[in-house]
Amino acid sequence: MTTASKITLIRVAFIPVYMILMYANLFIPALIVFIVASCTDFIDGYIARHYNQVSDFGKFLDPLADKLLVIAAMVIFVGWEMFPSWALMIVLAREFAVSGLRMVAVGNGRVIAAGWSGKIKTASTMAGLCIMMGMLFLSFIPGWFAEVITWIIVLTTVVSGVEYFVKNWDALGLSKK
Repeated sequence: MTTASKITLIRVAFIPVYMILMYANLFIPALIVFIVASCTDFIDGYIARHYNQVSDFGKFLDPLADKLLVIAAMVIFVGWEMFPSWALMIVLAREFAVSGLRMVAVGNGRVIAAGWSGKIKTASTMAGLCIMMGMLFLSFIPGWFAEVITWIIVLTTVVSGVEYFVKNWDALGLSKK
């Protein structure tokens, strides 16, 4: 197993730790765990590319770890009525749709790499969730502020999802011949 994959596994291991801390109302330690876990996404990617450690296992685990971390935070916020369930559903729908598109493409011998809009979506989502966690520590999140963060997450999610499909529509075999 590569160093990059081990770092990705650390991110996965941080998810239950993060959730336990959140439910224990230990918001600053939870935020620190979330930030460290988020940073491992950039670190494992750098190591994989820089040291030629790109592997099929890493290609599978890295995006899964990202999705699980973000969804864990969103599910907690939905339960606490700080993040609307409809927004979570949009995020989940995009993730399932893009994953499905990638599976069909791989079946046709094509790999769909992450686009810049997907990276922006991930970064803005993680940053927005970090801000919401920080606001929890202050015991105050203005409704409009949480709504702005929600809309940034939703818009970047939709834009990146649309980009994946526009750029790779032919992978579904639906393009005109």
